[in-house]
Amino acid sequence: MKFKIITLGCKVNAYESEYMLEKLLASGYLYDEENPDIIIINTCSVTNMADRKSRKLVHKARREHANAILVVVGCSTQNHEEDYQDMGIDILFGNRKKSEIVSILEEYLKSHEKYTYFTKDRALDFEDMQIDKFTTHTRAFVKVQDGCDNFCSYCIIPFVRGSIRSKDFETAIHEVEALVKNGHEEIVLTGIHTGSYLDHGHDLSDLIKELAKIPDLERIRISSIEITELNDKFLELLKSESKIANHLHIPLQSGSDTVLKRMNRKYDTAYFREKLAKIREIRPDISITTDCIVGHPYETEECFLEYTRFCKEMNFSKLHVFPYSMRSGTASSFMPQIADDIKKARVQVLLKLSKELEDAYYKKFIGKEQDVITEEYEGEYTVGFTSNYIKVYLKGEYKLNQTVLCVIDKVENEFVYAHVLSCLNEKIGL
Repeated sequence: MKFKIITLGCKVNAYESEYMLEKLLASGYLYDEENPDIIIINTCSVTNMADRKSRKLVHKARREHANAILVVVGCSTQNHEEDYQDMGIDILFGNRKKSEIVSILEEYLKSHEKYTYFTKDRALDFEDMQIDKFTTHTRAFVKVQDGCDNFCSYCIIPFVRGSIRSKDFETAIHEVEALVKNGHEEIVLTGIHTGSYLDHGHDLSDLIKELAKIPDLERIRISSIEITELNDKFLELLKSESKIANHLHIPLQSGSDTVLKRMNRKYDTAYFREKLAKIREIRPDISITTDCIVGHPYETEECFLEYTRFCKEMNFSKLHVFPYSMRSGTASSFMPQIADDIKKARVQVLLKLSKELEDAYYKKFIGKEQDVITEEYEGEYTVGFTSNYIKVYLKGEYKLNQTVLCVIDKVENEFVYAHVLSCLNEKIGL
């Protein structure tokens, strides 16, 4: 039978979809985007828009493929179980049992009875998944952690992902070894709250230190890490281990202490400022990107001006900006809400600032050498990413998933162009 998978949301979802893809292919199913017999939609619920998009895709799939087996899973279904009950879905479950997709499908093919499974228990074991090769990226994501116990006042994720739990230390190492053996030069460690990784006394720093010993692994990247988890142990590792990518994504969420307190974040701006200063002492050219929520309840105009000034001061290389989205049942949903037009205007202010910061950061590297791992072709260019997560365009065709040494030539309309000095494999196609 033929299947396709549609994935919304974060890198954790991407990893879990990749696992389902690998298991289905290994069981004899064929991937087919155009004429699938089975459609799997892995949903997201981080915002109201993500929920709407998830439901829209379900309706579209049922309308366009009336006879297909429709499987819908993930955070949106976990959060809104009742909304999905009458949408013509054949197999419906939340964030638990994705690892059992093959057996669930095969049981359905025998019985043709609708399958539904949900658990509201937050105390869950880590649902182990391991992949051998990541088909959609040259970078391979490895999910090492799940769940969150922070309960930020705006966030639904602790309710739909459960408590923090981590992948077995040795299992994580073996998985990365297999991925590297299959050609991946860069590994991205990911989770719902990646920095909380802990297994039998081994924390994230211990895991990274062990992974760095794998000979052909060029780069270890962390998808996202909280400022409070960048402890002295991690900073010492950042100083000594060159395989750690020269890029950290550290969510800020607000640059106003008043709003941070309302958000139930575990730091203030003074703490954030001090920690970033320590990081930049170790790696002066590091790229630090961040998440920014705009329009959280109690974000006055004064708070927003403090926020904007703080983002400028922190000199981030990019801001990922999101308008606050009220999630029913969270603490923030009971607070007085800010009008949408105010949120939209403030989003535009931070997006403009982000472009300015990004352009300034890129231009610092004109004339400088950078290692790029090639990922894809776009027209007449080979495209890849530097360690500090600059997307670079190289004229010509080079083998993918190789490291090339290049020099940044120019930054033009938010695109970064470079020429190659040397590469590990011979140039092809020219």
